[in-house]
Amino acid sequence: MEVVIVPDAKSGGELIAEAMARLLRRKPDALLGVATGSTPLPIYEALAAKVRSGAVDASRARIAQLDEYVGLPAEHPESYRSVLRREVLEPLGIRMDAFMGPDGTAADVQGACEAYDSALAGAGGVDLQLLGIGTDGHIGFNEPCSSLASRTRIKTLTEQTRVDNARFFEGDIDQVPHHVITQGIGTILEARHLVLLATGEGKADAVAATVEGPVASVCPASALQLHPHATVVVDEGAASKLKLADYFRHTFVNKPEWQGI
Repeated sequence: MEVVIVPDAKSGGELIAEAMARLLRRKPDALLGVATGSTPLPIYEALAAKVRSGAVDASRARIAQLDEYVGLPAEHPESYRSVLRREVLEPLGIRMDAFMGPDGTAADVQGACEAYDSALAGAGGVDLQLLGIGTDGHIGFNEPCSSLASRTRIKTLTEQTRVDNARFFEGDIDQVPHHVITQGIGTILEARHLVLLATGEGKADAVAATVEGPVASVCPASALQLHPHATVVVDEGAASKLKLADYFRHTFVNKPEWQGI
């Protein structure tokens, strides 16, 4: 696992966007796994700026969704499909027919989960998967004690998560779905490159457990230690609990520039 410590979220977004741009120059139809939330926004903004400047063409890229609400119509403004259309596809000039996601409105939710796993494999697998991390170490909606071999499946949202997400639903918790479909940890680990961005001191304990702690389901993100190409990008706040922070800084500064992340 490579750990890169950056000054702030903007710097992290630019670093990851450049890695994505390099991938797209090498493989224009790369399958990019994307996440929602505020953390990855600097990545999308930096990559969109590269598209606008002509530094990279993302029009042939394909997009794969990490998770989705169950029962929320796809056209609902807060479905993750709609959010990703606004924040990723439209700014990057990618057509909706290049988008892959689980069907959160399916009558057979389990069947939809299995179909999505199969679709990802049939598309050749995810080339680069973006991830955020929760303060408890969750990735996607894989909460603590999720199986490290889990596949795409339905999960029940905690009451706190529904309270937190109510701000996107006019402050009305009754509008927030109780369930989501999420890629499982086993599914996530099949991507060729995993890139996790974490910012702020509030994520420091989770980052330390992910990078320097044991591989354990109590910290789902620690499963990244099992991946052959995982990159964890953190700002100074999120890096504040890392015992090996100086080592991580030294190795990144002295690595070959051509290697990227």
